[in-house]
Amino acid sequence: MDNTFYTENRKSLYARLEEDALAIVFSGWPPRRTNDEYYPFHASRNFVYLTGISQRDAVLLGFGTGNSGSDAEETLFVPPPDLMWERWNGVRIKADEASEISGIKDIQFDADFEKALDRALGSHKYNAVYLPLFKHTAKEPDGPEYLLVRYIKDRYPHVAIKNLLPHIKALRLIKKPCEVEAMRKAQEIAREGILAMMRITKPGVAELALRAEYLYTLMKNGAAGPSCSPIISVGKNNFCIHYDDHMGIAGDGDMILIDVGAPYNNLVTDVSRTWPANGRFNENQRLLYQCAYETSKHMFSIIKPGMPMADVDATIRRYNFELLRDIGLCKSWDDIGKYMWHGGAHHVGFDVHDVVGISPETPIAPGMVFCVDIGIYVEDWGIGFRLEDNCLITESGCENLSKDIPRSIEDIEAFMK
Repeated sequence: MDNTFYTENRKSLYARLEEDALAIVFSGWPPRRTNDEYYPFHASRNFVYLTGISQRDAVLLGFGTGNSGSDAEETLFVPPPDLMWERWNGVRIKADEASEISGIKDIQFDADFEKALDRALGSHKYNAVYLPLFKHTAKEPDGPEYLLVRYIKDRYPHVAIKNLLPHIKALRLIKKPCEVEAMRKAQEIAREGILAMMRITKPGVAELALRAEYLYTLMKNGAAGPSCSPIISVGKNNFCIHYDDHMGIAGDGDMILIDVGAPYNNLVTDVSRTWPANGRFNENQRLLYQCAYETSKHMFSIIKPGMPMADVDATIRRYNFELLRDIGLCKSWDDIGKYMWHGGAHHVGFDVHDVVGISPETPIAPGMVFCVDIGIYVEDWGIGFRLEDNCLITESGCENLSKDIPRSIEDIEAFMK
């Protein structure tokens, strides 16, 4: 991506705000793992979406315009060069590099952020501050946004605090052509990793060995790592949807379940595949997998612009129910929750579960990318799996971005011979 992508994203954001409003987005900092060791830093995806920069302790300060956003003032604050800090922790981004990547001309050091904020709010020209405010649970520690909220409320009680997240969600919903191309490249990388796992699969293979093969192949193909922690399970472990132990060993009749993705140029993918450890589906595995596969094929044949987003999941469940009923598994609609444990669609983009602005009634539109995810879990049979692909909405229908990763029983068994 060149900096015009990030510049356009910021202009669109500023244009949604009032003229007397500030927008502030932090890149964040890594949480402490133990003693003096920290987890690897993963920049806020909202910050990256607006700047293209993954430097920790950076801040974007933008000013609302209430119009096209083209004349908005903005400053990017980054940590200053520090030879001793960088000796231990890695090179910090330089001002000219930050400007080239983001398209922001005014680059200052992070120590000056509070002074710049005080000048702006002390001038009484600005009556609102927008921050992306979100927590999954109340137990999460306060990040820089929440710390800043307390600071502003204490010193500038006349300033309203507003949530920037709904505005960013609205922008992230529709992918631009450069985002789609990055996702295509990410799919190619993910495909290589999945095929590498399939090649080494046999009875007795360890989940850890599959995981190691996947990560090695991703990095060999230019990805710094996976798009999220890989879910790679065998046998009974397939019944833990977000399984993360990787200590299982595949038995002769087990199925391998993988739910993985790859990043490219800040965009990510999310794909699930399942295959038998011995290379051949048994009768029950074949029955269930064909239900998921036929449901997936049906969805990619009917999804198109104008369809309410809620209909994707509802149609997946209804169509799959009919197939499960036909093979004698479901006796009535009340049974479906016993075998389908999770939703069938979520958006993908800068996040694996992308942060986008959409309601169940929102009609699907060109440029959206979401998963078509069919999961079937039959504990009585010891079979659990899912088939998940990335769906790009086009002007007249949709495209399966992950179609080149073996999906059908025939293609899977042929590859594993």
